Amino acid sequence: MVTQDPTTDRILAALAAVPGPDGRTPLPRSDALSEIVVHKGTVYFAIHVDAARAAQFEPLRLAAENAVRAIPGVAGVLVSLTGEKPAGGEPPAPGERQPGPRARAATTKAGVPGVRHIVAVASGKGGVGKSTTAANLALALARLGHRVGILDADIYGPSLPKLFALADSKPEVEEGRILKPLEAHGLRLMSIGFLVDQEAAMIWRGPMVMSALQQMLREVAWGDLDILVVDMPPGTGDAQLTMAQTVPLSGAVIVSTPQDLALIDARRGVTMFEQVAVPVLGIVENMSYFICPHCGERSDIFGHGGARAEAQRRGVPFLGEIALDMTIRATSDSGSPVVVSAPDGPHAQAYLAIARRIVDGLETAGRPAPRIVIER
Repeated sequence: MVTQDPTTDRILAALAAVPGPDGRTPLPRSDALSEIVVHKGTVYFAIHVDAARAAQFEPLRLAAENAVRAIPGVAGVLVSLTGEKPAGGEPPAPGERQPGPRARAATTKAGVPGVRHIVAVASGKGGVGKSTTAANLALALARLGHRVGILDADIYGPSLPKLFALADSKPEVEEGRILKPLEAHGLRLMSIGFLVDQEAAMIWRGPMVMSALQQMLREVAWGDLDILVVDMPPGTGDAQLTMAQTVPLSGAVIVSTPQDLALIDARRGVTMFEQVAVPVLGIVENMSYFICPHCGERSDIFGHGGARAEAQRRGVPFLGEIALDMTIRATSDSGSPVVVSAPDGPHAQAYLAIARRIVDGLETAGRPAPRIVIER
């Protein structure tokens, strides 16, 4: 017998018994409830609250989750608190000063238990090899002796199931809560691609995306990790900015190709992280050059050195170059990235060198600024 998804009306009826953020108005009538999405028995929604008091509203989130979980046919519930104002919300009071992005970031970030550092691997645009780079850098960090996890934050185009040959694998789930990430090559992994059909089209709006991301961050039993690598969605839109503002990122790595069009978008990525006070650990030039496997001649298909020059111009570290090579592509497609399939080869060594620079950058970013004492 096929169980039908619960209807939105039934979900709203259940949530009507839950008081909203003011403690009186039923949640569906409080203007705090986002759009509700139901996919294969799992219900997704967000609750908009005052970001500065987000921790106080955790009982509200749990009450809403439990109310929906009790509905017959509900397989799981993913609810998150968000400081984003819903469309049509109340305008600021006259003369009220609104906090800037740095202040908002400071009041909305909550750490992930057991995770020491969270590193975003980002790009200003798609098609630059960001996910392949993120996967190989995570594996390189693990080879250096660190406990590493990787979160695929690209809801619309998840890559981890393909990169690690886990398309048919599912995480262990109990009572609708994600318990354990999957594991491969010593990494702990989580992706929306493990939870939905491989060919499912995720037609979600911003609050739903953030709800899923917050759940995969905070309701996954990551255990003790030195570094959690987050493979960010491409671009610098709402999802990327909100992620940067609400997750305590230790630093960001920008991936670009050498040509001018990609570098324009890489600049936007650097600017976005700088505006939300996230240290930019450096820029990686991917598809930097091509070595012909037959004649050994080098070709700079997309130009060369553009990312290095951009890093120097912006005053951020240049982390290194990764070649455009069929081996990297083939090993990624086969689910055994080059760092583990050819660990002694030149490509793996390039990723390892970049990983070492990332670790150095994390140590530097964590040091307090020197205190200047003027003696009289």
